[in-house]
Amino acid sequence: MSRDPVCGMEVDETRAAGTSVYKGRTYYFCSLGCKAAFDKDPKKYRTPAAAEAKSASGSERIELPIVGMHCASCAVNIEEGLNELEGVDKASVNAATNRASVLFNPRFVKAGDLVGVVRDKGYDVATAVLDLSISGMECASCVARVEKALLARDGVLKASVNLATQKARVEYLPSRVDRAGLKTAVEAAGYAVIETRGAAESEDVERLAREKEYRSLTRKLIAGAVLAVPVFFGNMRHLFPWVPAALANGYLLWALTTPVEFVVGGMFHRGAWRALRHGTADMNTLVSVGTLAAYLFSAAATLAPSFFAAAGVAPDVYFDTSAVIIVLILFGRWLEARAKGRTSEAIRALAGLRPKTARVRRNGVELDIPAADVAVGDLVVVRPGERIPVDGVVREGRSAVDESMISGESLPVGKGPGDAVVGATINKTGSFVFEATKIGRDTVLAHIIRLVQEAQGSKAPIQRMADVIASFFVPAVMAIAVLTFGVWMAFGPAPALNRALLSFVAVLIIACPCALGLATPTAVMVGTGRGAERGILIKGGESLETAHKLTTVVFDKTGTLTRGEPTVTDIVTAGSVAEADLLRWTAGAEKSSEHPLGAAVVAAARARGIEPAPAGRFLALEGRGLEAEVEGRSLLLGSAGLMAERGIDFDACAGRAAALETEGKTVILVAVDGVPAGCIAVADTLKDSAAPAVRELKAMGLEVALMTGDNRRTAEAVARAAGIEVVLAEVLPGDKAAEVKRLQASGKTVAMVGDGINDAPALAQADVGIAVGTGTDVALEASDITLIRGDLTGVAVAVALSRRTLRTIRQNLFWAFVYNTLGIPVAAGVLYPFFGLLLNPMIASAAMALSSVSVVSNSLRLRRARL
Repeated sequence: MSRDPVCGMEVDETRAAGTSVYKGRTYYFCSLGCKAAFDKDPKKYRTPAAAEAKSASGSERIELPIVGMHCASCAVNIEEGLNELEGVDKASVNAATNRASVLFNPRFVKAGDLVGVVRDKGYDVATAVLDLSISGMECASCVARVEKALLARDGVLKASVNLATQKARVEYLPSRVDRAGLKTAVEAAGYAVIETRGAAESEDVERLAREKEYRSLTRKLIAGAVLAVPVFFGNMRHLFPWVPAALANGYLLWALTTPVEFVVGGMFHRGAWRALRHGTADMNTLVSVGTLAAYLFSAAATLAPSFFAAAGVAPDVYFDTSAVIIVLILFGRWLEARAKGRTSEAIRALAGLRPKTARVRRNGVELDIPAADVAVGDLVVVRPGERIPVDGVVREGRSAVDESMISGESLPVGKGPGDAVVGATINKTGSFVFEATKIGRDTVLAHIIRLVQEAQGSKAPIQRMADVIASFFVPAVMAIAVLTFGVWMAFGPAPALNRALLSFVAVLIIACPCALGLATPTAVMVGTGRGAERGILIKGGESLETAHKLTTVVFDKTGTLTRGEPTVTDIVTAGSVAEADLLRWTAGAEKSSEHPLGAAVVAAARARGIEPAPAGRFLALEGRGLEAEVEGRSLLLGSAGLMAERGIDFDACAGRAAALETEGKTVILVAVDGVPAGCIAVADTLKDSAAPAVRELKAMGLEVALMTGDNRRTAEAVARAAGIEVVLAEVLPGDKAAEVKRLQASGKTVAMVGDGINDAPALAQADVGIAVGTGTDVALEASDITLIRGDLTGVAVAVALSRRTLRTIRQNLFWAFVYNTLGIPVAAGVLYPFFGLLLNPMIASAAMALSSVSVVSNSLRLRRARL
């Protein structure tokens, strides 16, 4: 259903009275009158729908892998087109990752509309094509029903169903729908999809598109080099007298240069024409105009040398300029494509963890099927050494699973019936059967990959300046080139036209918007990828940039600095009572208790190989303790107040108990048959990584604070153990955000580190929210940065990574600006009056190609940076 933009009525798209296309979107009308009103003035009716789209809830984000984009101007062109589309809240196009990240409202615009805008701009989107074998179709109406069901699925761009072959060919976006979703759509229409052994989800479509582009560049580069080398030597025979005279023939040079200009370099001319059609200019425009000027001048000089001679112009040919420039720029793009491929290795490594096949039990029979075909509710069989294909819950068997990919824990984790397992982790020992609960795009691994992709496709605030410059850069360069040509023609020495032409071409060729466009996104891409390798998920360029400005890091206590579960730390006996007996009796009494402290005592006993003694009578004394009968003895457990109330003198243990409480521990006093037997101290202990993390942050010059709702004595004890001086105690959960705001008001840039659930308001308020997760319960939405392995040293690594990334971005931008600021005037000929130097366009093209490669290579150094 769609909404008529004129009257606002809902319209069934299959029964619409008429349609109109405006700004890349199709509008449906309930009557021809509404259509006529819209066609007369579409802007008048476009605004209300757009406003509704912007304000409506339910926006979604999509990542589109773009094909054919080569510079910052291309990115700006696509970005503007997407942002003009109604229902699009925000579109951001990244020239380094070749991805468009679009936030849109699916009520008003579909994924196919977004792809249509990209294609209308002259670019393409990497899509997947899948053939489905369908059973049950008997007539043309069946074909129409299946096609309609497939096209209704979000992410499906085209669906063509053939009744004779009983097949459907579907073009779709793998980021929006997978094979299982297409199968579900067909089945919902009343038909069945025939399983084909070895059918696989086209998850690597973006990688395949990049590889295809890389192979194409390689072929063109080799062909261009083979033709350009003899052209270069033929044109430069005065420098290389050993070159045969026949090779210097103008017609031969023309014949060799033509395929280089129009076949090898055809991509530049097509790109320039595409930009011209949309009233813009990009790097392709510069290369196309520059090389065509040299080519056409040389062709004219070859055909009519006497005409030039009569006009007092040397009929020199510059075929080498045209051919060599194209080959050198192609070489730069080839190196750039190769380097760009290495920037996304983090995502490829994550995606490579997915197993290709799964063994499922259906109707009592075990079948090997593609992992993409596993359905929710399937029973999946996993043998020792195999990767778990999807997320689920164990139903049969026991084993140990290596979850280091998610948790960072090196030791395998025991799994039994009822335990959750995560896809892509490795089964180590036994076999088990689990029920699939999350598949495809819903698994933990898919969520992590999606988060990394979104982060790599995002823009850091520092990039906005480069984007603004890039939007004006190419027109400004063309204006400078024309001015250069005019100045040389008016004031240059003879032969003025030749020098004017060479300077004109050199200015066009040396200008490099690519270096500006790639300076920030390549660094962000490598930085976020490096973080993912270390178990640090950074949500985007803005988070990465803000983290380098931090002055204060605030840690939540429970579950963040501490383990989040109490453990027994000390056992103190009184009189002749043995430690093992005290623990066995106390654990027996606490076994019937539901209190977390009781569970800690029971766990401590069993960890020491002591089985809790059987308990008889049990009575919980709410808020004070408990009493129970254990092995014929009467036990009383509780606080000093309870003991005083019962007249039991604990003065002998009072000093030790007080010392333990000073350390922030909870002390359980134990009396047996009315006589003090000892005490057991329980505390929520620090994580092993807490103190090292605090030390590292302090060494980086950051202030570290602890925030907790606990009493000040307990908070200060934990802070001392962690090495923290600033303590914010007795802060209620609802007041944590206000406390962060107070710190910000004092001029501090604050990071809040919490579990991402109870601390969500404080995480949102902080300049950078860092959630500490452990595997399946990662709070991805509440934070800017997520430490999926729960290792607190990741906070310091994230800050260090941010600082290194921003340093790299600044270096990239500096050299990109310096290169263009110095290179363009030199190419225009400002050095000629002083030193008689003119920049050869071929040298300009080599410099331009290497400038982009140097920016990408500098960003790649982050992969080897010590953090």
